[in-house]
Amino acid sequence: MCEIFGLSSQSDFEANDYLKNFYSHSTHHPHGWGLACIARNGALIEKESIEASKSNYLKERLSQPVESKIILAHIRYATIGNVEYRNCHPFTGKDNTGRRWTLIHNGTIFDYPKLNPYIQKQMGDTDSERIFLYLVDRLNAAQTKKGSRLVFEERFELFDNIICDMAKGNKLNLLFSDGKYLYAHTNCKGTLYCLTKNNMTILATVPLSEEAWQPLPFTRLTAFYNGKLYKTGTNHEHEYIESEESMRMLYRIFANL
Repeated sequence: MCEIFGLSSQSDFEANDYLKNFYSHSTHHPHGWGLACIARNGALIEKESIEASKSNYLKERLSQPVESKIILAHIRYATIGNVEYRNCHPFTGKDNTGRRWTLIHNGTIFDYPKLNPYIQKQMGDTDSERIFLYLVDRLNAAQTKKGSRLVFEERFELFDNIICDMAKGNKLNLLFSDGKYLYAHTNCKGTLYCLTKNNMTILATVPLSEEAWQPLPFTRLTAFYNGKLYKTGTNHEHEYIESEESMRMLYRIFANL
């Protein structure tokens, strides 16, 4: 699987120390890296389809301050999708009101037919990109029906309903943002932790320091704003537990890369 990193802060925060620790795990996740510094007026996306620890570009990038109010980072272990640039996270794009969304994913969609139409629409071939396209399409449809942009409470309810449905039978560790809010979800125990301090929250697959990291609220969507937990969604109770069947399916998928 992959590892994911997210930051929500009240003010710009230089995340280099945490990111260097995060990217050092890439020897076990060698199929690409990505970084997004996100603001309300856009997102700076940087990524490569090589192991992060072997990237001269990333080494140079981390020698300079990496700071923003919202940051996403990803290291990839490919299960679905070939090892190439177009399959590296983050995925980003605008909805029909011009709001930019950016998403990273750690998990596998084993069975969710609603994503199948996006196989023909996506640039790459990952289930993660299909999740992103589906979320934006559902948002666009809701905004078209309303005739205007959804407010936060309406967007959260929409995403909450989607994720409650999608999580059943699938591993769904997600971080995504519109440049103001950072949304997070995990349904696999021990695979997403949070550290809150000084008007800032950092999320990571595994703790990145000796500080007081805690498990992220489980089997429910959460939203962070200005570094603090802002809203918690429905407890759908669809916990993902690895089984022999799921591991056999992953092996078959990976063998076809």
